[in-house]
Amino acid sequence: MTVPPGPGRRERKKAATRQKIADTALRLFLERGYEAVGIRDVAAEADVAVTTLFSHFASKEALVFELDDDFEQRLTRAVADRAPGEPLLPALRREVQSLVRHCAADGATPIWRLIDETPALRQYEESMRLRHAESLATAIAADPELARSATVSRTIARFVIDAYSLAREAPIPDTALDEIFPMIEAAWAATCPSPRPA
Repeated sequence: MTVPPGPGRRERKKAATRQKIADTALRLFLERGYEAVGIRDVAAEADVAVTTLFSHFASKEALVFELDDDFEQRLTRAVADRAPGEPLLPALRREVQSLVRHCAADGATPIWRLIDETPALRQYEESMRLRHAESLATAIAADPELARSATVSRTIARFVIDAYSLAREAPIPDTALDEIFPMIEAAWAATCPSPRPA
């Protein structure tokens, strides 16, 4: 069996630069406050050009949410890559639980405090959650095994994204997911599959 090649040198270097920029930005934001740090400050401290920074991050807010795209892809892959015949909700619950554990890990509290105290970051997080929900809804609606309408898909996707947010904020995230997901499963079970085209 042939093992697929890993990322090349160029890709590794690009990923390392992106990580360096994100780490530098977060350190500066936590040390000085989000509003007190500009894009030029981050670029200078990371020893990169401002154009390089913007080639990796579309905005100042995106520097705080550097795993945004990764989280979105993980949610949609939980739908598309689940085992044949595996029900949707257990697959999504596993992924949400993994994301919550990552975001509730040691050291994450100061970052979430920064987000909660900064209106621009709260607004960005809200738009990010809506985008994740739309991507997840698209993946659910596109799966022929699930056969649910666009409205049902969007509703369940919103529930799942809200489950992530509620569990992340809960004192015991796993207990919160134990309470939330049966309600989502009941909502999903109450919907009727869309008729398949003849």
